[in-house]
Amino acid sequence: MLFFKKFGVGLAVAILIAPARVAPADRGRALDRPSPGSEAGQRFGVVVGIREGNLCEHMFVSAEPTILHADADAFYASVEQRDDPRLRGRPVIVGAGVVLAASYEAKACGVYTAMGGALARRLCPRAVVVAPRMSAYAEASKAIYRVFEDTTPLVEGLSIDEAFLDVRGLRRLAGTPSEIAARLRRDVRERVGLPITVGVARTKFLAKVASGVAKPDGLLVVPAEHELEFLHPLPIERLWGVGVVTSDRLRRLGITTVGQVAQMSEGVLVTILGRASGRHLYALAHNRDPRSVQARPRRRSIGSQCALGRRRRSLHEVDAILLSLVDRVTRRMRAAHRIGRTVVLRLRFDDFSRATRSFTMTRATAETQVIADTARGLLAAAVPLIERRGLTLVGVAVANLENDCPVQLTFPFDPDDSAALDAAVDEIRNRFGLAAITRGVLLGRKPGLTVPLLPD
Repeated sequence: MLFFKKFGVGLAVAILIAPARVAPADRGRALDRPSPGSEAGQRFGVVVGIREGNLCEHMFVSAEPTILHADADAFYASVEQRDDPRLRGRPVIVGAGVVLAASYEAKACGVYTAMGGALARRLCPRAVVVAPRMSAYAEASKAIYRVFEDTTPLVEGLSIDEAFLDVRGLRRLAGTPSEIAARLRRDVRERVGLPITVGVARTKFLAKVASGVAKPDGLLVVPAEHELEFLHPLPIERLWGVGVVTSDRLRRLGITTVGQVAQMSEGVLVTILGRASGRHLYALAHNRDPRSVQARPRRRSIGSQCALGRRRRSLHEVDAILLSLVDRVTRRMRAAHRIGRTVVLRLRFDDFSRATRSFTMTRATAETQVIADTARGLLAAAVPLIERRGLTLVGVAVANLENDCPVQLTFPFDPDDSAALDAAVDEIRNRFGLAAITRGVLLGRKPGLTVPLLPD
């Protein structure tokens, strides 16, 4: 029995007197299909059984599945197959040196993201290797997010091709969550030309698990009464936070499924994995995830970095790379209407150790010249360390960010109007592309890949 006891005006606390039981329900159903051969997919094709649980187990979770997790399938590779009909149905690998993405035809041969390009080509000799086109991926991402935002105002972006959507309260306007999810998939296919998988559940965790099971190009709804029956047969790797190390530790103990984790006490898991991880996995194994879908907060810093490899670089080369990183960072700051006060220099050495150096300026700015001068000063101070230990990565970031309006104006004692120069350069690049104008010191150098990011 559940009742509310009132304490003063407007304050009520839910008190549980005795646990209630969920009555047996009809058979659940999965829309479209789970991944072929998946144990959970085979079991969930027609789900039989009930879940008994405490009705207050999710006091702040909807009583019906209203959270959607939408994830584009093999995003980079799908964009390439969309734009070049000759690639459709063929194994596609994006990236030569390192695999940035692989189509499902290539994944069937054992190719996966971040694999070395040579190994990928040996595993899948029929694969078509294409160079990445980051601008095309960025445009496709924007188009996908336009569909998300047309579906519901509550969108929480996770990456350029993945987001949570909360469709609670849209039943009268747009239909049931499953109907909204089906329409979302259709709209992405028609408006963007890409396949997308959607999982629907009451919690963010389970919605993401459902989309993973339904891949590729599927839709899977987990009914509230069958949540644990769907979740418990899955391998432990489906739990957020279970990586290679945690998986090996649990499998050595004979724990291979989420259901086995759920059968363990929280204290035992804490003993095996530590306080934070043990509690976290115990909660997820029982589908306890009270987090709501929230709009992504603004970034606290904006940065960029460049791996230099094992070859020794001259200080002149490092300085040129640093300037290109500053150009990239400040351009992103101005596009997001942000200014910052703290410049951070990040270094990685030959022995893989790292160091950071930072300087906080008296006023916030997004002016390229000011931030470049500060970053170069930090680099000059680190030269003895670099010469002694080598350098394999350099990065720069600007922190202590704030909006560029309103901003405290300063008296124009300095005749150098670098803000007007930045605005002119930004306008040229926006109209004619990033390569239309560059620094003289960067002529002849490859600019490197600019990975698409979520807008700030």
